[in-house]
Amino acid sequence: MIRALLVHLHPATMSAQASKPVPVETQHEDMIHDAQLDYYGKRLATCSSDRTIRIFNVVKGEAKGDPVILKGHSAAVWQVSWAHPSFGSILASCSYDGRVFIWKEVGQGQGKGSGGEIQDGWERIKEHTLHTASVNSIAWAPYDLGPMLACASSDGKVSVLSFGDDGSIDVNIFPAHGTGANAVSWAPSVVSTSSGPVRAQPATSALKSQKKFVTAGSDNLIRIWGFDEEQKKWTEEETVKGHEDWVRDVAWAPNIGLPGMFIASASQDRTVLIHSRPTPSSPWTSTPLLPNLPDNQDPHFPDAVWRVSWSLAGNVLAVSCGDGKVSLWKEGVGKGWECVSDFTS
Repeated sequence: MIRALLVHLHPATMSAQASKPVPVETQHEDMIHDAQLDYYGKRLATCSSDRTIRIFNVVKGEAKGDPVILKGHSAAVWQVSWAHPSFGSILASCSYDGRVFIWKEVGQGQGKGSGGEIQDGWERIKEHTLHTASVNSIAWAPYDLGPMLACASSDGKVSVLSFGDDGSIDVNIFPAHGTGANAVSWAPSVVSTSSGPVRAQPATSALKSQKKFVTAGSDNLIRIWGFDEEQKKWTEEETVKGHEDWVRDVAWAPNIGLPGMFIASASQDRTVLIHSRPTPSSPWTSTPLLPNLPDNQDPHFPDAVWRVSWSLAGNVLAVSCGDGKVSLWKEGVGKGWECVSDFTS
């Protein structure tokens, strides 16, 4: 039986003191590649090399009942991503088959049938097929930017899908990493003021939401992209170096109103780097996590590092290593980044 694990941080403080992992019997028939909770933590979506997506109800921290099973991809499904609930109950998936599906919960016997058959109350409403190789990563933009989905592919390109209220889709696709794009993560929607970043207001306000994301590639680099409002296209703003092999994942930390930005990157070179910038005009500095303290300061994990993920508050980083272990990291006061918890997945 293939399992996923649910791990809970302290609900009041979002501290790194994790509860005991709760196993979920997913009924997948092959390796699980991703597991994502929705905005409210009430649903868990998983995806697998068995080409299916499974959606579980979560009650009091545990998955309950039989899952909804969504089929349609013809190869391994690498990632799933929930849209903000203001857009409805919507889930995106990407696959080695080069396609991105958008699924919407419509209820049993409902749906217009424009995107495909209804499966357990879910309809595939959109299919994105412009990539020519595996689509490795997908991410929804901050909700105040509207329904926008970024996709990273092994064909070296990144695409951004913008969904209109009338059902139309605007697609912007461009080269990002010559040897393949492996991951994408949106920047928090903030604007900078003299006192530091503050939460941006809706686009109708005098404050404008920034459109920015970071990608990771097989060229050993991470690249930061911003949207040029005048030219109506995505442009590369910065390239950040530091890794010596493929960058497998990248995650831009949520912003909780404090100055500074943090990006975590995970690599085939067995390291995790924390890229930080205290102000928008400062250069990025890269600090490796040190998993072998107190014995030594070797920055290498036991195996390639596949995934990094920030807590909702942006103060705890989860690191998933190829040896099957997950570790939680937090920045100590004057002590750098410390591993505060770990467990076997």
